[in-house]
Amino acid sequence: MTIRHKTKIVRIGDIAIGGNHPIAIQSMTNTDTRDARATAEQIAALAAGGCEIVRVAVPDRRAAEALKEIKRRMPRSLPLVADIHFDYRLALLAIQNGADKLRLNPGNIGGADRIKQVARAAKEQGVPIRVGVNAGSLEKDLLARYGVCARAMTESALRHVRLLEDCGFDGIVIALKASSVPLCVEAYEAVAQSTEYPLHIGVTEAGTVHSGSVKSAAGIGAILSRGLGDTIRVSLTGDPREEVRCAQQILQALELRRFGVELISCPTCGRTEIDLIRLTNEIEARCRGLGKNIKVAVMGCAVNGPGEARDADIGVAGGKGVGVLFRKGKAFRTVPEPEIIRALMDEIERCEIEGCELE
Repeated sequence: MTIRHKTKIVRIGDIAIGGNHPIAIQSMTNTDTRDARATAEQIAALAAGGCEIVRVAVPDRRAAEALKEIKRRMPRSLPLVADIHFDYRLALLAIQNGADKLRLNPGNIGGADRIKQVARAAKEQGVPIRVGVNAGSLEKDLLARYGVCARAMTESALRHVRLLEDCGFDGIVIALKASSVPLCVEAYEAVAQSTEYPLHIGVTEAGTVHSGSVKSAAGIGAILSRGLGDTIRVSLTGDPREEVRCAQQILQALELRRFGVELISCPTCGRTEIDLIRLTNEIEARCRGLGKNIKVAVMGCAVNGPGEARDADIGVAGGKGVGVLFRKGKAFRTVPEPEIIRALMDEIERCEIEGCELE
């Protein structure tokens, strides 16, 4: 079992991250933040899909002022993160209007006095600050000295962290993102050697829903497998609800968290004598949102059936126009192919929340 990197506990609204707290899933809206109604509606949809922290862009004063109305309309338990660049006044206004966390780089919002104002306001309201370093926007002096590399990203992050620490502020979360998976992994490993602040991890500009999910799974999975990470965001060009779904699957695949039914299925081959692809897709769709922490197997034949999926709570293995239902590797019923989905779903419904306890 992977040992998690020790990090300090930071509270974001009603959610605690760091320490031994569960790795939280974050996403970001793609609505115009100035449209409070549309933004709050998207946030509600994200929350319904399992998002636990949500970030919104705050490009101007109107967006910062809209946060108050967004907070009023959105689920109360979901922390709201304001993404700020360059203008310290937007950070102050975001705190005033209810932001539960800021994403900014202190060195980009002005001189020491402005940093102190933001740090003071954030500390008074219990609002943490995420220092977010991106490989594509490193400081010129670091680029001149090192180029784009993990060392430059780490030094940039720690530079911004020190600016906050010098103001007596330590409610800090760190992120170091790049579109390169190896660079992301190296950067997080490097910064973890120098700090115990919680880490928000992700691969930025990952791509479309399909390619971006693959890239994010590779990068985020590699980082998590090293015991690093306290919150994650999958960055996809598409519906942000897909980000949440992918993040859940990554955490479940690494056995770090459970989000309901885990479906396993074989890749099909010439031995398959049922329409396994259709069956698997239909069963996956029906299992989504059931909230049962069980493992369900859909296998194409007896070769890859009960034996290879013996740890599944419930499953089906295909035969010639039939399906053999099994529990924990033991077959107990054969049904015609047209009845497989209904029969399997009936058995799934009978399973207990924490596992199948059928005789």
